[in-house]
Parts: sequence; C-alpha cells; structure tokens
Amino acid sequence: MSTIERNKEVVRKLFEESLNKGNLGLLPDLFAADFTGPQGEKGSAGFRAFVEPLLKSFPDIHYTIKDLVAEDDRVVVNWTWQGTQSGPFRNIPATRKSITNDGMAVFGLKDEKIVRAETLTDRLGFWQGLGLLPVDLTPFAGPRKEDVNFIDKFFIPAAGISEFHERTAINRNFIKTLPGFITDVAYERKDQQGNLICITVARWADMEAVSKAKEAVQEEYKKEGFDPMGMMKRLNITIDRGLYTEWDGH
Repeated sequence: MSTIERNKEVVRKLFEESLNKGNLGLLPDLFAADFTGPQGEKGSAGFRAFVEPLLKSFPDIHYTIKDLVAEDDRVVVNWTWQGTQSGPFRNIPATRKSITNDGMAVFGLKDEKIVRAETLTDRLGFWQGLGLLPVDLTPFAGPRKEDVNFIDKFFIPAAGISEFHERTAINRNFIKTLPGFITDVAYERKDQQGNLICITVARWADMEAVSKAKEAVQEEYKKEGFDPMGMMKRLNITIDRGLYTEWDGH
C-alpha cells in the first residue's frame, strides 16, 4: 500500500472507527504529538477538545464520508453527519432535534499521523437545523422601520457577573426559537470597580411578536421555576428596559 493510500486509511479510521463509534481512545494513534487544536492544545488532546462536546451533545452522531481524496501529504474529506441533540451544546439546552450537517476538511499527515487540519462546516445550517436561526434569512438583510428593538441596560455588581452571564445566555438562546425573532446582540464593559454594564438588543418583526415573546418567556420561567426579579434583587442588579423603533434622523 502506498503512502497516499495509508494516509487515506488514517483519515477513514478517524471517522469510521473513532467518531462514529465514540472511541476517542483511538485518537493518540491517529494524531501526531505536534498537532495543534483550535484552542491551542497539543497532540490528540487538541482534536479531542474540539470534537468531544459535539459527540456528547449528539451521542448518536454518524458521519458518512462522501469523498476522500489524497495527494502528496494531504487528505481531503467531504462528509455528511446526522445526529440528535440529546444534551446541551455551548449553553444551548437539548432541543431533541435530529439534524443533518455537511462539512469538509484538509488533513496534513506525516509518518501516517495527522499533523494539521483545516475544517469547514455548515455552521449556518447547523443553527438553522436546531431551530435557533430562521431558514428564511431575508429579515437579516437590514433593519426595517416596522422592526422593534427591545433594549435592556443592566448594571451588575462584580460578584454577580458569572451568574448573570449564565442566565443571559439561556435567555438569548431561548428567544432565538420564538416566532418573529430577527437577531440580537449584546455589548458590555466594566467600570473601575469591576462592575459590569451590559446592553442587550433584540430585534423583533413587530409589536405582536414582542408581546407573544414576553408571554413565552414568562411561561418558560414558570416551567423552570426561575424568578428573574428575585435574582435581580439578590445580586443587586439594576435594569433600564424599553422598546425602540428606528429613527431616520428627520
């Protein structure tokens, strides 16, 4: 077997024997010690840190290799994977949705071990599949006069920043699933005492969408047993809240 064919088998083994079977114990046999993962970790641990959260969130994930080609020391693989989000992923609670997603990567190998990787995945399709972004992205083309911006300005004492961040992430992920949601953004800074000033802006299609979103959020709070005002009081968080429409300056 030629070096090129052996390199292709290494990559095939990564997908079919390691990822599809959840056997991450094989990774040290497939990755070189000087491989560097996206977060800077070295060796197989670098790849494991990258892929393990996905495998935990989608325990039934299955990769199907569509194309596998190689030249010199490089192997290019094009895949489709299917899986059900049964666990949390990056602060997103389990949606129980089954999705299909595409991706491709270029692996560089030396001595039949992976030394580098460049990966490209369909991130937009991923978030759309989970229902966190709409399939129709027309509203993202730009703001319309009828859009409504729900703007909150928070002052968070330093001791409550971590809990505030955690709760805000949950809320932002939830509203993305609601009808009429367009987009949101958050800005923050710290003052000299280490307290946090945070501004969140959620854009909605119209006032009706905002009204229904408020009802849905309150219902979700009841299901969770979460008391937002109680948290605000306990952490000494103050808030300035309002609805805004675009002003064209005239």
